Order: sequence, then C-alpha cells, then structure tokens
Amino acid sequence: MTNQYWQKARQSRDPRFDGLFYVAVKSTGIYCRPICPAPTAHEKNVVYYQYAHNAAQAGFRPCIRCRPDSAPGSAAWQGTKTTALRAKQLIDLGDDHNCEHLAERLGITSRYLRRLFNEHFGMSITQYRLFNQCHFAKKLIQETTLPLTDIAFAAGFNSVRRFNDAFLHQLNIAPSQLRKSKKEPTSMITLTLPFRPPYNWQALHSFLSKRLIKPMEWITATSYGRTFQLGEARGYFEAQYIPEKHHFSVKVDINKTEYLQQVINNIRRVLDVDADITHIENHLKNTINDSFKLSEGLRLPGIWSSFEAGIRAVLGQQVSVSAAHVLVTKLVAELGSKENDKVYFPAPSKLANSEFEFFKLPQARKNALKNLAQYCDNNPQNDDLDNWLDIKGIGPWTVNYAKLRGQSQPDILLAGDLGVKKALIGAKAFNPELSAPFRSYLTFQLWQQL
Repeated sequence: MTNQYWQKARQSRDPRFDGLFYVAVKSTGIYCRPICPAPTAHEKNVVYYQYAHNAAQAGFRPCIRCRPDSAPGSAAWQGTKTTALRAKQLIDLGDDHNCEHLAERLGITSRYLRRLFNEHFGMSITQYRLFNQCHFAKKLIQETTLPLTDIAFAAGFNSVRRFNDAFLHQLNIAPSQLRKSKKEPTSMITLTLPFRPPYNWQALHSFLSKRLIKPMEWITATSYGRTFQLGEARGYFEAQYIPEKHHFSVKVDINKTEYLQQVINNIRRVLDVDADITHIENHLKNTINDSFKLSEGLRLPGIWSSFEAGIRAVLGQQVSVSAAHVLVTKLVAELGSKENDKVYFPAPSKLANSEFEFFKLPQARKNALKNLAQYCDNNPQNDDLDNWLDIKGIGPWTVNYAKLRGQSQPDILLAGDLGVKKALIGAKAFNPELSAPFRSYLTFQLWQQL
C-alpha cells in the first residue's frame, strides 16, 4: 500500500481498513487506528505504519481513545513473506518457544529466521514478542478488572517488575496510568474483538447451528459460546455479535489466566474476525468468471482445535451433515469430560483408550478414530497436519477439513467434498485454482450455493 492509499483510507474513516495500517501524529506523539474519532490531523503531521509495533518502535505512544490494541489483526496472507508471517502468527498465538525452537518448528535455521523477521517487520523476534505481550496487557488493563499482577502473568511476564519496565519501554506509558476503573475484580473476563465489515453473522449462525454439539456448545440469535481446553487451561467463552459497533463482546471464564492470550487469539480465529473480507471477495469476484453471486461477508467458521476438527471429519466421512452431527453428539455424551455443569470435548488420550462400543460403525472407522487420537496424544505440539496422512484410515479430505476448520488456513479447496462437487456442477465453468490464496473462502461460498 502507498501513503496516498492510506491517506484516502484515513480520511474516509472506513472500518474496512481498521487494523491494516496505523496513523502516527508527530505533533502529539500518538499513534491511532484509521477509524479514530479524534479530529483529523493535518497530513504534514502524519506518518503511516503498517504495523503498530513499528509506530511504537519509532517512539509514538498508543492512543487511549481509539486504542490500537483493539484493532482487528492484520491479514495472515499479505504478500509472499510466508515464513516470517507464520513466525509472527505463532508468537501472536502465545507460542512460548525461543527463537531456536520457533525456527525448528518452521524448518529453517534460527539465523535465517532472525534475518527474515527483521527484514519484514523491522525489529527482532525478542522485541516483537515483548511488544505483543505489552499490547495484550494494555487491552486487559483497559477492558477488564483483572489486577495488574494477574495481567502481568497473563501477558507472559515472569515478574511484575519486568512487566512494568517492558510496558513503559514499549508503549511509552506506565501500566498504572491506564487503569482508571475502580470496579471490584470478577472471575468473568469481558473483551471486545473488532472485525472489519461486512460480517455475515446470519450465514455463520446457520452453519454453526446445524453442527452444534450440545451441551458443549450453545447458540442464540446473536451469540455463540462453547467450552474449551488449551494446555492446562479449561473454561468457556460466549461471543455476542454487536454489528453496529463492528465487534464481538466476548466473555471468558478460564481457570488459568496465563493461557488467556492463547485462548483469545484462538477465539479470534474461530470467529475469523481478522479477515480482510473486502479484499478476499474482490479477489474471488475476479476469478470465478461470474459463475455465481458471492455471499457478502462470509467468514470461515472455525473449530476449537485441529484434533476436534479431525475427529469430526472422520465421523463425517461419507455421511450427511445431520448424520455426522448425531455421531459427534453421541461421542461427546459418552466420552466428553464433565466438570461442574460444563461438558468438554474428549481429550486424545480418552479416545485412544476407547473401543467405541456405543457406535454402530465399521471397525475400520473406529480404528481411524483411535489411530488419530493416539497420534495426537503422542504429538501434542505437531501442527503439520500432512503427517496425518501416514495414519491408517486418514485421507486427504479429513486432513484438508481439519486444516480448513481446525487451523482456519485460508487456501484449502475441499475439491473432493460432495457439496463442493455439486455446487461446481451447477455453476458456470471456471478454474478454482485461480482463486488461490483464498480457496477456503471459495469452499464456503460454494457450500452457500447448495
């Protein structure tokens, strides 16, 4: 993007550009979101940055009014810097590995990773990780009643002193200066998760409703909620759709706040709030040859984990959506863990040790469930789902479905899916390969045509 493009976007205050770039004002020393309600600064006083951390690194402090920490995230598929973006994603998700472990996970050397990160993001991995932690802490300070000590540990700091020093250095403001609320702390954490419009809640609601696993999940006309487990953390969230403010209000109950950032980022993925949907749909319109009319604002409805998505996929092989729904509901009822009044999706170890006697399924299908569960139990940190293809009973459709909904990868076309095949037969001929790198969105657009 050019400065001229950003200038027009800033002057329009169009929420579709929120989070795609940041505006720093030299006369005030503050950086803002392009939708900031403050009076528009003179262009001569403005500097543009693609990322908030670049503005902070240049010495600007975040606007307290528009709160850059609350902007939707930048799209994860910008440009061709795939490896650097993948590293950034892992840090954003709360990955706690050092640079060497991160490089090993990405299949490159740590030296090359450091060079890539500096080249594309203008700072070291350590600097970015610190900024990311402080940015998340700032959001918690301004939106929750959590004590500052709890916030420090939730953001990944090992001591309050380290938290205070890093916060002041990274954001040019002390944590205590942002805490104005005198409300009593509560166990329920409420945060806003903004999105760039349009957001097709009706389509997402319809899709999730048909696949809802009660009582693990619940849905109303304007909200979606479910229980979750992540590492040693467990709890539940409920996301309320607020279209007029372009955000979800999300309530989270969690037993270990040190996992909070990972949980929040996974909720962002499940709801697909960070998609630059206008850019994606413009690309699809140019590649589908007027074959059908796109559903505006269509998002990728995520599943909490790759493992859960994989199990759902195995149970959904060669059966209808309603039949698969019955099977998954039965699985959760029989093997799901229960705590107080909540039910959680069964852990890999639980499925690996089950004979699934309550299912009237072919033994080969039961074996596939056990094999996948055993693999995920033995390899909890391995997120390369192509390795699943070595598991007996797991084929490309299952792996791609897990990539599509368990990881929300943007470029997965379920070409072997019966619904996709039907939609393609009924549409004017076009080449789906041209829709890369957004073929996941094409898959859901095709399902909408049925």
